[in-house]
Amino acid sequence: MNIREQTEKNERLIFSEYACFSDSSQGRGAPEEKCTVRTEFQRDRDRIIHSKAFRRLKHKTQVFLSPEGDHYRTRLTHTLEVSQIARTVAKALRLNEDLTEAIALGHDLGHTPFGHAGERALNSLVPGGFRHYEQSLRVVDKLEKDGRGLNLTYETRNGIVCHTKGRQADTLEGRIVRIADRIAYINHDIDDAIRAGVMSETDLPAEVGEVLGHSTAERINTLVLSLVRNSEDGELSMDKDVSEVFDRLHKYMYAEVYSNEYAKCEEKKVPVFMEFLYEYFTKHPYEMPVENRRTAQSDGTEIAVCDYLAGMTDRYATDRFKELFIPTPRF
Repeated sequence: MNIREQTEKNERLIFSEYACFSDSSQGRGAPEEKCTVRTEFQRDRDRIIHSKAFRRLKHKTQVFLSPEGDHYRTRLTHTLEVSQIARTVAKALRLNEDLTEAIALGHDLGHTPFGHAGERALNSLVPGGFRHYEQSLRVVDKLEKDGRGLNLTYETRNGIVCHTKGRQADTLEGRIVRIADRIAYINHDIDDAIRAGVMSETDLPAEVGEVLGHSTAERINTLVLSLVRNSEDGELSMDKDVSEVFDRLHKYMYAEVYSNEYAKCEEKKVPVFMEFLYEYFTKHPYEMPVENRRTAQSDGTEIAVCDYLAGMTDRYATDRFKELFIPTPRF
């Protein structure tokens, strides 16, 4: 018995009956010889971590565009916070922590530069629309490794594409990531909004402090403990009062922060910015990198341009815009 087989045997002894067991995966699109050390879901996690798309997350906006400070969240730090919360819940419920981690680390690989403002801009430009969770799946299926993709397992891919809107993931591990994503971004966005001077802790509705807590750590702890305490028989749930206050906090953040004119003052530039780039590369596809030019030939120019723009970091997109549309002194 090799190390992987021993790990799989241990899962059968330790995990809940509702867990997704590594030796029961529905497999990969292209069959591969199994590793003697790592389970299938551990291999998925490692492939995601070593991908180019994962590295680019460090220079993609989470909520605040071009913030002046080193402590604001980026798409990468958000991803790591989601992973930490999701793994804590999965471990407490005796579910598959490796699968949970793989899904969490891959869930935002397809996100655009400039946060959700970039996503909305692409959605209005691309025929058929744009959704970052679908693009995340496209990244791992086709765009990574020079068009070969990462060849991830069905369960990881399913969790990635189902991490937000639409149908629930097939596994409890995938459903945990959806909840952990919400817990993470609501709470770290409060922290960043306070740091930016958009709001203060005392601005939050009184019931938030009374039920969830008066700090980021307290709120996350309350939500995680409530989720663990109330989840059984293959169902995930929180205490009724905790769930209701969390929903109201979500609505408060959309009204007071995500739509705040001061916090979002730079976002009005994003649609024009993205439109200029989209139209330019649609007309000049030969100026994109070679992998995107190949996509233009196989899948169409619009899809190739969408891949190119969605994969950009904030900094790279800004540099390309300056290069193409801002005059450069020559003399």
